[in-house]
Amino acid sequence: MAEKLANPAPLGLMGFGMTTILLNIHNAGLYPMDTMILAMGIFYGGLAQIFAGLLEFKRGNTFGLTAFCSYGLFWMSLVFLLVAPGMGIWKASPTSGAMVAYLFMWGLFTFGMFIATKKAPFALRFVFCSLFILFWLLAAGDATGAAWLKKLAGWEGIICGGSAVYLAMAEVINEHYGKTVLPIG
Repeated sequence: MAEKLANPAPLGLMGFGMTTILLNIHNAGLYPMDTMILAMGIFYGGLAQIFAGLLEFKRGNTFGLTAFCSYGLFWMSLVFLLVAPGMGIWKASPTSGAMVAYLFMWGLFTFGMFIATKKAPFALRFVFCSLFILFWLLAAGDATGAAWLKKLAGWEGIICGGSAVYLAMAEVINEHYGKTVLPIG
């Protein structure tokens, strides 16, 4: 008897998408950084994506494992970088140069993942393309100190997160109805 496994990708995409939208509403300047964003970063952006990645491992999906576990750990490391200085774990916040390197490297990783989506549906390619642009806009904003770049990154990040939410819901709805209700390209 064959074991039927559920698709964990919608969980990971939704965790990524919703957390990305909420953080980037802050980056766009619409509200300050607060515990809501940090909690989402730890639990939905972080743990839910790691769970989804481990379930992708069970399905034999190297791409899903790598993407979801990596971005789950990104969210957890970002929250740690933001809260550790206030907890007395480190005396200082990361320097601007360190954050530029951090964001640039995540952008580089994401660019590689984007290249791996060449044969994937358009919706997934869009998520990864908009995400590597987001990381590099954030790195450029930190490198230059230009507030307008951070705001631009915020709006671009809302689009990126929204595309992940759309893809997550398309996968759930299309599977539930057994036909394409929401196209993914």
